[in-house]
Amino acid sequence: MSRAPAEAPQLAANIAHFARALRRAGLPIGPARIADAVEAVAAAGFTERADFYWTLHACFVSRPGHRAVFAQVFRMFWRDPRALETLMAAMMPALRAAGAPETRPPAETRAAEALLDGLIPDPPREERPELTLDMRGTASPGERLRRLDFAQMTGAERAAAERMIATLALPVPPVPARRGRGAATGRIDRARTLRRALRRGGELSAPVRERPRPRAPNLVVLCDISGSMTAYSRMLLHFVHAVASRRGAGWARVHAFTFGTRLTNITRHMAARDVDEALAAAGAEARDWQGGTRIGDSLRAFNRDWSRRVLGQGAVVLLVTDGLDRGDPVQLAAEAERLRLSARRLIWLNPLLRFDGFAPRARGVAALLPQVDALCSAHDVASLEDLGDRLSRASGDGEKTRLINILKPR
Repeated sequence: MSRAPAEAPQLAANIAHFARALRRAGLPIGPARIADAVEAVAAAGFTERADFYWTLHACFVSRPGHRAVFAQVFRMFWRDPRALETLMAAMMPALRAAGAPETRPPAETRAAEALLDGLIPDPPREERPELTLDMRGTASPGERLRRLDFAQMTGAERAAAERMIATLALPVPPVPARRGRGAATGRIDRARTLRRALRRGGELSAPVRERPRPRAPNLVVLCDISGSMTAYSRMLLHFVHAVASRRGAGWARVHAFTFGTRLTNITRHMAARDVDEALAAAGAEARDWQGGTRIGDSLRAFNRDWSRRVLGQGAVVLLVTDGLDRGDPVQLAAEAERLRLSARRLIWLNPLLRFDGFAPRARGVAALLPQVDALCSAHDVASLEDLGDRLSRASGDGEKTRLINILKPR
């Protein structure tokens, strides 16, 4: 017969250490859950490994996206003979061929980081003479990270930028719906006015007025994942996942599509709570990652297959691409115009806009530019923060003036 955790304090301590590792890996575990887990193991016993696994699983896992992380941490923590080798293999850098995809599950890396937190000592620092610098007038590290180009970031800076992007919001003002609601002032509601008159024997009194009912629009994101957009696609999809997972942000639904040589719908993958799992599933679904670019064909496929499904009720479309296309510019302009007429607003996010001398010299850029309502940059965290201000504007007169100035010959 197995001993209860109360009789085996070492087992209770191990459960507490295991829960702390899960919390560092991202699971929402507090002291109450740890106490419940100890009591559950005491009631279920500690005879079979499978029973012990599912007992802790029932206490610590509350979301489907946490199952993989729990399984990896459990396998590494509870007496796996190859646990140390697995941890070090997950944490140590490995040499890979150029362009080879990363096959390690995201949950394994997170589990290794959680279990090895604090166990690997930092490299010794060399003693150097202390310098006193005047930092007045210089930018803080956070401000520098906000203005740093995604293509110039190191691995640590990318991780910090991803955490910063996860906190961003994309507010949008509601749009008026066809249906109205009663109000003291506004247009006359003829139907309700006549019904009130019929209830009074046909006597027509003061008319009933109404105002349009506010409604949240849809957000549709078309993201270019071709080779020229490699440094920006992942960061922008992080941003899309943050917007899609944040409830009450003002959007009715968020639809996400990727395109390179073909169009891929990744909306259901963006619904996953864990961003690493969402991007891994989206990458497996989109087979044309880091390939060529066929913007015109991709927009044609979207207009033909998805336009009527997702662009209803005044949707806002974010077109994320650098505009470098080798296809027919006439077809690209026609499909972009059709997309603009179907959407409430068509906003183009172009990383090339970071250059001061940006000009529509490429054929794809020249074909797209007259058809969009706004042109914004998308090369750093600050540009994504500014996007919310652009969307909150009731009209795009300023953006149209800017586009006209760009279109002027230099």
